[in-house]
Amino acid sequence: MARTLSAFSALFAILFAVYYQVSLKAILSANGLWRAIEPVGNTDCKKVETLQACEKIVLHPPSGLLYLACSSPSDRRHWIPALSILNEDKHAFNDYIATYDATTGSVKRLAFEGFPTSQGYSSHGLDVVPSASNPEELYVYAINHRKPVQGLGKEVGANSVVEIFKTTVGGNTLTHVRTVEDPVVDTPNDLVGSPDGKSFYFTNDHGMKVGFTRFLEFLGLARTSVGYCHIDNGCKISVVGLHGSNGIAGSQNGTIYVGSAKSGQITTFEEQSDHSLVLTDIISTDRIMDNLSVDENGALWAAGVPFAVSWLSALNDPAKVAPSSALRVTKNVGENAFFGEKLKVEKVFEDDGTMASGITTVVHDARRNTLFLSGIYSTHLTVCKTRSLSS
Repeated sequence: MARTLSAFSALFAILFAVYYQVSLKAILSANGLWRAIEPVGNTDCKKVETLQACEKIVLHPPSGLLYLACSSPSDRRHWIPALSILNEDKHAFNDYIATYDATTGSVKRLAFEGFPTSQGYSSHGLDVVPSASNPEELYVYAINHRKPVQGLGKEVGANSVVEIFKTTVGGNTLTHVRTVEDPVVDTPNDLVGSPDGKSFYFTNDHGMKVGFTRFLEFLGLARTSVGYCHIDNGCKISVVGLHGSNGIAGSQNGTIYVGSAKSGQITTFEEQSDHSLVLTDIISTDRIMDNLSVDENGALWAAGVPFAVSWLSALNDPAKVAPSSALRVTKNVGENAFFGEKLKVEKVFEDDGTMASGITTVVHDARRNTLFLSGIYSTHLTVCKTRSLSS
């Protein structure tokens, strides 16, 4: 018996050592286990304290208006389905979408029109897209993590949907167009909308709404996906078997980027005519990330999480802060491009949490040399001036 246990222990040790070297070491490193904070780009910044707990922000470049999906830090501590925080009885479900004008400092909460209020609004991912027929009209796509109709959130998860609204540039209202509810929209996190107001790509950040397998995904189980919906044709899975899908962004040439909140990789896809996605590249970074955005110069931006443990700790304790960072990915024009390094990943912003705590979204205004950062439980929006950044 002792010999059997000894053999089993030796086998387990060997298997764990292999798993650590092949997978776990990289996961722990991406989560910041051995990282030191190196402040950069955080000196010429200010806080906008009227905008709190804004998980996703989207820039309208021509006007300079920022659109934000916001809540309150206290509500966030009770209801974040992506983190299995599912205490619906302590969440008000009255989140909001706001605009911020960096030139005037004006903050405006947009009023919902024609939006059914029975299940409320719990904000997460957001996209704002000019209409193909009239650039002054905007389609607003918003993830809504509603509470379950039957059962407890901890047992069945959120009743998540995508809301489509219509507004005008600088307008005061959001007119509800449609609620998209489909079994494929299972654990939605973020989305990329179309200019026709009818279709969008979205990420499912877990393979299941609740359950133990969600923990296994942290350890390397790849079960997340990207889906596609059209209000006339329904929804489908475009690609599956991804690890930690979170933020999603699209470029002008049809490239779709998906960031990982587990591995620190950005996966690049090419859209097909049937709305499936074909893998074209994997961009490696040194940290896990949340939302992505693409600026007018074509640069890809990622909200980086330097320390995952600190990020979670600050979520649960309002007295704490969590370091934040912003990564920029551009075409490599340096000498090492000749040796196959096609893309350049650089850290443009990093802060110990004093100026920007626990960010989940970063947007760069290339016209006005301004960086905007916010987080799902942040107590403020952070606005920083940047040097002129070429593509």
